[in-house]
Amino acid sequence: MASAEETIKELEVLIRARYPLIYLRTYEEERVEQIVARIGKERDKVVYCWSISRGIYPQGAPLQSKKAKDQATSEPGPALDAVLDSMENAIYIFKDFHPFMNDPVIVRKLREVAHALKASYKTLVLISPEIKIPVELEKDLTVVDFPLPGYEELETLLDQTIKEVNEHTEIKIDPTRIPKELIVKAALGLTLSEAENVFAKTLVMGGRLDAKDIPTILSEKEQIIRKSGMLEYYSAREKFSEIGGLDLLKDWLKKRSLAFSEKAKRFGLPYPKGILLLGVQGCGKSLCAKAVSQLWRLPLLRFDVGRVFSSLVGSSEENMRRAVRIAESVAPAILWIDEIDKAFSGIESSGMADGGTTSRVLGYFITWLQEKTSPVFVIATANNIKHLPPELMRKGRLDEIFFVDLPNARERQEIIRIHLIKRGRDPANFDLEALSRASAGFSGAEIEQGIISALFDVFEKGQELNNLAIETAFKATVPLSKTMKEDIDRIREWCETRARKASLDEKEEGIGGRRVEL
Repeated sequence: MASAEETIKELEVLIRARYPLIYLRTYEEERVEQIVARIGKERDKVVYCWSISRGIYPQGAPLQSKKAKDQATSEPGPALDAVLDSMENAIYIFKDFHPFMNDPVIVRKLREVAHALKASYKTLVLISPEIKIPVELEKDLTVVDFPLPGYEELETLLDQTIKEVNEHTEIKIDPTRIPKELIVKAALGLTLSEAENVFAKTLVMGGRLDAKDIPTILSEKEQIIRKSGMLEYYSAREKFSEIGGLDLLKDWLKKRSLAFSEKAKRFGLPYPKGILLLGVQGCGKSLCAKAVSQLWRLPLLRFDVGRVFSSLVGSSEENMRRAVRIAESVAPAILWIDEIDKAFSGIESSGMADGGTTSRVLGYFITWLQEKTSPVFVIATANNIKHLPPELMRKGRLDEIFFVDLPNARERQEIIRIHLIKRGRDPANFDLEALSRASAGFSGAEIEQGIISALFDVFEKGQELNNLAIETAFKATVPLSKTMKEDIDRIREWCETRARKASLDEKEEGIGGRRVEL
């Protein structure tokens, strides 16, 4: 997506080239109105606005002014006639015109306006949050997606907010002590109005602006996600300290924790694209996605690809495009796609089963991964390599493919320690080595459930949790490494030469290269 500065230059060129009809997709009427007014002033053009409630009025006229309303032009037909009849060199901004694009009379009149304006110095700019273009107007309209404010605009807004607070309230804020980059980065993806509101909200709540206010700023993005219905905003509370093992994966992610900063951008670093986590169920793939959100202080958006598919022909592709646009609109962000292998499992038979819908949706998603320049980091998880489309795993679409295997002896000790602490027990009172041996071949999720099962057992007996109770619970558990041994061996064999390991290799008795002998 082009930057705001590039889009403003493009808009100016279109006006100078006398493009008659320009369609701007944006929610920010006021911001675009001010930009168009600036272009009009530089080109010696008068700027007028139109809305269904006010008719045609001079840009900038206050709502209470007599000039701010013209009932004679409140309907779209008379308003377009007024544009045709005007002899001024002018730019007309029509707001929320998309509902009238279904009216054949208005569509016909727009075509006539487009033809007439080519021989004049007038331009008609339509502003709307969504695109609705009838086929008759496809060759007459020029569509421009107006991007959300960038880093510089939000930084200017933050400076203005601090200045106004210091001048007009009792709150005094030292600009030099504010982590400006963190706050502005958290606000990226908001409109100027939304950013202004949330800056004011943090000041009202705490009388300050610092790193502790970042969750409040991110909560404004949560509202955007909730309204969309396509993505789920996940309030991640998990931390890296709650993940046992996976040292290589955690180290890779920590090195990229500053990749979205302005310093990294100036250094020449590109935004990281994403990773695919393959491996055994219950070994921490989804937990890692949640922990990255905490580490990077970025919003985590859970994308359920199942919501994309719809019974209406063509709507699934549009749903995917909409989900991607929403993710980009709140960037920088993390897009978490859990069990992506299930989402695209029918790709081979897509042509016969669903008319090629799954194939087209995947194609759009893969193209976006390849071409995207927005700071949206994708974390996809998968359990079954058989259902993964090969196109997804090609280099350049994602940065790395990591294999998450069953935890080794040291990692099992870490996992046991973490879950004992989470449940109010002191790990020093337990023989962690013995418990690690008893849980050989267990996934992290199975270890957690074993400890929970032991807690139920001792609670019923009125006893305290001990090694014997946990070992007994472990012995009663049949791990996936036994029930799905062939599948796990197949995953390991595939990943041996095609993926990076998420953990350091550690051999232990009974386990060679982390191949469990059961």
